[in-house]
Amino acid sequence: QVQLVESGGGLVQAGGSLRLSCAASGLTFGDYGMGWFRQAPGKEREFVAAISWGGGSTWYADSVEGRFTISEDNAKNTVYLQMSSLKPEDTAVYYCAATDGLGPFHPENYKYWGQGTQVAVSS
Repeated sequence: QVQLVESGGGLVQAGGSLRLSCAASGLTFGDYGMGWFRQAPGKEREFVAAISWGGGSTWYADSVEGRFTISEDNAKNTVYLQMSSLKPEDTAVYYCAATDGLGPFHPENYKYWGQGTQVAVSS
C-alpha cells in the first residue's frame, strides 16, 4: 500500500521560512517523479514544484520561483519543499504527490497523493 505522509506545516509570519517533508512508503521512490501542490480555500489545486525521478530536473510555479526549493533524499524516501520569504498568499493546504511517468504540472497526472499539511502565513 502506497502512503505519502506530509509534515512540517504550521503558522509563520510573512518573510519567514518552513520546510515541508513528504515521506513515501510502498513504492520504489526512484521510479516516481514527485510534486508539491497547494489548495487555498475556494480555489483549485495548483502546481507548486516538482522533481524528476533521480532528481535531475526540477520545475517551479512562477509564483514560487526563487523562494521555494524542492529536493529529495532517496535513502530516506523523502521529498522536501523548502519555503522561504513566505507571503500571505502562500497560505494553503500543501499536498505531495507521486507520478509514474506523466506530469509534472497537472494534478490529474499524479497517481498517489498525501493527505496534506496546512501552511498559514500571517501578514
